[in-house]
Formats: sequence, structure tokens, C-alpha cells
Amino acid sequence: MRWLLILPLLVLLVLFALSNREAVVLRLWPLDLGLVAPVGVAMLALAAVGFLLGAFLAWAGSLGARRRARRIERAAKALEAELAALRARDAAARAAAEGRAAQPAAGAAPALAGPAEAGRR
Repeated sequence: MRWLLILPLLVLLVLFALSNREAVVLRLWPLDLGLVAPVGVAMLALAAVGFLLGAFLAWAGSLGARRRARRIERAAKALEAELAALRARDAAARAAAEGRAAQPAAGAAPALAGPAEAGRR
């Protein structure tokens, strides 16, 4: 699927470079250096530099959002751990309460004693 997008773009770039073969001199003003290159190559190189600069700026701009996302993820993990601890403590408290309700006190009489047991006392 990726090649369906990349291949036509590469064909267009090659056709552009082959169609614009006239030589141009590229100079940077404060320096007295000149580079002779075909127009197509110069344009493609300039487009590549622009793409890389834009990619760097987008990456640098997303640093703050990624930092916030990491901080929020750490806070969510801490809250999940706290919730698990609270659930475990609640389950232990419920189990202890059910255990106390199931076991009568040692000196207490049975709640419903029949006539046979009442005579034993």
C-alpha cells in the first residue's frame, strides 16, 4: 500500500529533475562561494532542506505535549496502584466482617435454642 503512494511521487521527482537540467550558480551572499548545479537538483535539495527543517520544528513543538503525556501517564499509573491497594484493603475488610458475623462470640448463647437445649443449661 505504501508503494502506491511513494512510487508516483518518486517518478514525478525524477521527471522534474530530468526536465530542468539547466545549470545555475547558487551563491550565499556573505561568502564568495558558488555552487553550479542543475535547476532540478537545486530545487529538490532546497525542498529536502525545507522538509527537514519543518520536521525538526514539528518535533520540537511536540516536546511539551509529550512531556505532559508522560507526566499524566505516571499519575494514572500511581492512581491505578492506589485504587488496587484500596480495593484489596476493602476486600480484606469485607472478608473480616463476614468472618466475624459467621462466628458467634465465645460466651454468647445460641440465638435460637430448642427445648432440648434449654433443659441442658
